[in-house]
This record gives sequence, structure tokens and C-alpha cells, in this order.
Amino acid sequence: MGFRRVVTHNDFDGVVCAAICSHIYGMENIFFIGPRDVQNARFPIDKGDIVCDLPYPLDCGMWFDHHPGNLEDVRLRGIDPDAIPGRFRPDPSAARTVYDYFAEEWEMAPYLAGTVAEADVIDSFAYSSIDEWRRPTPGKNVDRSMKAPFGDHRERLRYLHRVALWVRDYPLEQIERFPEVVEARLRYEGEEERSLKLIRESASFLPQDPGGEVAIVDLTGYRTRPHLVRQVAFLEYPQALAALVVSNPMLDGRKSTNLSVGMSLSVLLSGREHGKDVGEIMRTLNIGDGHAGAGAGTIECRGKEDMLRAKEQLLAEILALWRQQPLEREGDAPEERSE
Repeated sequence: MGFRRVVTHNDFDGVVCAAICSHIYGMENIFFIGPRDVQNARFPIDKGDIVCDLPYPLDCGMWFDHHPGNLEDVRLRGIDPDAIPGRFRPDPSAARTVYDYFAEEWEMAPYLAGTVAEADVIDSFAYSSIDEWRRPTPGKNVDRSMKAPFGDHRERLRYLHRVALWVRDYPLEQIERFPEVVEARLRYEGEEERSLKLIRESASFLPQDPGGEVAIVDLTGYRTRPHLVRQVAFLEYPQALAALVVSNPMLDGRKSTNLSVGMSLSVLLSGREHGKDVGEIMRTLNIGDGHAGAGAGTIECRGKEDMLRAKEQLLAEILALWRQQPLEREGDAPEERSE
């Protein structure tokens, strides 16, 4: 087939997707972008591209994804998803979708099965406890190295490219010991310490949330957008069921007045029946997407005053939608809420 590159999400799941596609087709031309780059057509994509873990573009050679909101968008555009080469399936990770698709007809490297199993857990944040989340594994160590601070965006993209080729060629147990990976992971661990300090300075709960279910980390007061590891909020607030970070994204190297939110469920909800779905909250507000365990969105604002008003309204709306989703506590029937 005439595929010339892989265009994939710039996270661990996207890296594993790229590694599998490179394993199958031998491509080393890999580009890492974010969902909004596709939605805003900032990155040219055509039939020579395999697109993974991202919204469906105007056209491509193959498409693999697992986000329900992206499937809904395809249908709203009048496109039959079954007619798109590739596969959509609501798996724990897009890597699982890609792996299972190719494994039906291709012989896969034996170590890739374990790599995809780690991607399932990491991307869906499927940990049974904070201790399990914090316990090092080869996949978590490689993922953490990718989240380390880099000199600039291009340096990070070059590192992601190297990791994708390593994931293609080696098991994670070897990759985590590579000197470059160890060094980046140690930088990340230092970033976690700084993140914990940021959270202590910036986190709070809305008055409408007396039980402290959603820890809100507000970074909009900082002159530049600080790097933050969102899940570290659960170390400071272990009773919280979700963590939400609101910040101003950078545009052309400068802090904008737009709003960006990212939200994750706590490990306290892992392995339990519950009705919480972060991706659905983002889709309902029409600001972004995600899956049950995590999601993100962006709002454009006309200036600082507009941003401050939008932030207050957005946080209230997110909490209202959160409270409308039933939470089944251990041993109880699903809880009904009324507003």
C-alpha cells in the first residue's frame, strides 16, 4: 500500500500506535500532533497518511481511533464510519484498536502485546489505587519520560519520534533502561515535585462542591502557562474523585486569553461501577472530547474580562454536569441528584 507516514497523537497511546504501524509498513516518517490541529485543519493530511488516536480529518489513507466523540463527529458529517479504511472501536486505548486490527492478518512482534496492555492501562488511567498508579512499570517509566520538560517543542517531538521507533523494535523492559529515557524520566520526577507545589498554591473547590469531589487547579493567574502534571493533584487531595486544570494556552509563544481545561478521574473510581464520564462532559459543552476517564477542551475568549467571565461560567457548568452524572457508591444503588 502507498502509505508514506503516520500522523498520531502526541502521547504514549499515540506513540504505541505509530510503533505498530511502522512495524507493519516499515515507515519511519511519523508526525505527532494534537486533536485541535486536525479539527482546525492546521496540518495537511491526505490518502498517504495513517491517522491514529485523533479526530477523523477531511481525508486520509486509514483511520484508527477509540474516542466516542470523534465517531459522533464522523456521523454528523454524514460519513459512514464503516466505509473508512482502518477501524474505530471504543477500546481502552487506540493502540489496542490498531494492534487488534493488524493482528488479524499480520504476525506481530511478541513484545508488542505487553506494550499494548500497558497502553490500555495508562491511557484509560485504569489503576485500582494510588499505590498502583505510583508503582513503577516499564510502560509508566517510558510514559513519564515523554512528559518530561524539554528545551522546546521540536526537541520533544524528536524525542517522541525516537521513542516510537524504540517501541517498534524493543520491549518496554529494555527501553526504560536506555540512558536517554532514564534521564528524561528523572527530569519528569522533578517536574512532579514542582507540580505538587503549584497545586498547593492554585487548587481549590467550588462552593457548590462542599464534598470536595472535583479539585480545581486554576493556572490562569500565572504570567506564562506553567507545566503541570494534572494527576499529581490526587496526591494532595486523595479524597477527590476528579481533578480539573484550567489554564490559558500559549499562542505563538505568548500566553493567550483563551481557556483550556483538562480533567481526569481519580483512581478511587477505578474498578467500580459509576456513571462518571469526563469525555461526555466535554462533548456536552461542545468544547472538546475525551473518554470516560479523561478529557480536555478549549474555549476562545475575546479578552481578559471575557476570559474571567467564561471561566466562572465554564467551571460551574462542568460541576453541574458532573453532579448530574450518577455516582454509585460501594454497596449502594446509583445515586440520583437533582439540581
